[in-house]
Amino acid sequence: MSTSRKDHLGTSSSEPLAVIVIGNGPSGICLSYLLSGYTPYVKPDAIHPHPLLQRKLSEAPGVSILDQDLDYLSEGLEGRCQSPVALLFDTLLRPDTDFGGTTESVLTWKHQKERAIPHVVLGRNLPGGAWHVSGDGRDQGQWMGLPDLQVKDWMQKKRRGLRNSRATAGDIAHYYRDYVAQKGLSHNFVSGAVVTAVEWGPPEPRSPTARDPGPLFQVSGTLSRDHGRQPFSLWARNVVLATGTFDSPARLGVPGEALPFVHHDLSALEAATRAGAVTPASDPVLIVGAGLSAADAVLLARHCGIPVIHAFRRPVDDPGMVFNQLPKMLYPEYHKVHQMMRERSILSPSPYAGYRSLPGHRLLLFKDDCQAVLRDPDGAEAVFGVSLVLVLIGSHPDLSFLPGAGTHLAVDPDQPLSAKRNPVDVDPFTYQSARQEGLYAVGPLAGDNFVRFVQGGALAVASSLRRKEPRQPP
Repeated sequence: MSTSRKDHLGTSSSEPLAVIVIGNGPSGICLSYLLSGYTPYVKPDAIHPHPLLQRKLSEAPGVSILDQDLDYLSEGLEGRCQSPVALLFDTLLRPDTDFGGTTESVLTWKHQKERAIPHVVLGRNLPGGAWHVSGDGRDQGQWMGLPDLQVKDWMQKKRRGLRNSRATAGDIAHYYRDYVAQKGLSHNFVSGAVVTAVEWGPPEPRSPTARDPGPLFQVSGTLSRDHGRQPFSLWARNVVLATGTFDSPARLGVPGEALPFVHHDLSALEAATRAGAVTPASDPVLIVGAGLSAADAVLLARHCGIPVIHAFRRPVDDPGMVFNQLPKMLYPEYHKVHQMMRERSILSPSPYAGYRSLPGHRLLLFKDDCQAVLRDPDGAEAVFGVSLVLVLIGSHPDLSFLPGAGTHLAVDPDQPLSAKRNPVDVDPFTYQSARQEGLYAVGPLAGDNFVRFVQGGALAVASSLRRKEPRQPP
């Protein structure tokens, strides 16, 4: 981050920016890349293996993807994501990866500074967002990469081996920080910025030659300084929410959930094993949840020889489970957990010593004497003695800086905002809020929960914002 940008933020300004991005994780970084004049074109000699998409791409040779009809291009694509633009961008970057192919990206990137849109990216931490505070140590596949700099290539330049085409969470955090520097984006990023309020009013007045008037947003917060925190206030014509959802762990809301043996973070299991509080001779660890964090906990416990009871509400064959969105060749350990969940009912003999799954079970309460009461799909109740409980059922975003904490922006305004169940209601081809013009949401807030797919949201936003800019070249 440049000193001039931070100084500009600290003094507050009433001159509107075109765009303010709140959140500097993968979504915010990718969007900054696209807004900085980096423009995707189809390589002149590229042939996409998807025949329908190839035909459409050939209809507009030499025209940037940002300037084409994303709705038209994405029609007919199928994949591991519900977002049509996310599927489009992913299949342009990785044409046949899901089928074991090795076709290179059909895109080439041109840095056209005249197409840049002024913007600032605000983040609490260094560029990379939650990756700089994540402590799970989970191996991360090549899906973590951003456009025009593969993680594999970055790792090789760092003179480090990349075991099984993978990198750790710490590597990925460093990669995101380096990406911002290598692509010349640093002057757009402000770290240590905590947004406390986003407000908007009626459309701003514009000259007769300007486009349709839109709302003007005021973004306020505090900025880390050498001697404490300083308030700032900025104005913008568009605001992009890219904060992710790792602010507050989701809770079951059952009696006893606040007892000391019940935790909501994988680090609690790591600490317990290091301290010897949980051992192979202990009562089982109860892991609640059917996502990747729960799978990580299962893998860690089994690595340490600790017995596990794994409870989750969904049927084990639910097609919406996250495991069905991960290629087996890149995530074999997660698919092994999924196989264990499928094959190992608590009522059956187990080939997996020390592991039992409880599909379709719901937690009713926790007791003081380290017992958990669950209800099975038939309504029967069972009590289990446990040494530790990990409730890993996702997390909720902190949008307290928005009016009404952003609840009115959700698909169902009467329910809590949730990345998996009730995301921000956005237009699928622009990612602009269906409730508020000029307000956008990307990444998990819009229902895209993998770095692989959040980039499509950035593409949609950049395309929409470019169309709002006057006198942009074709």
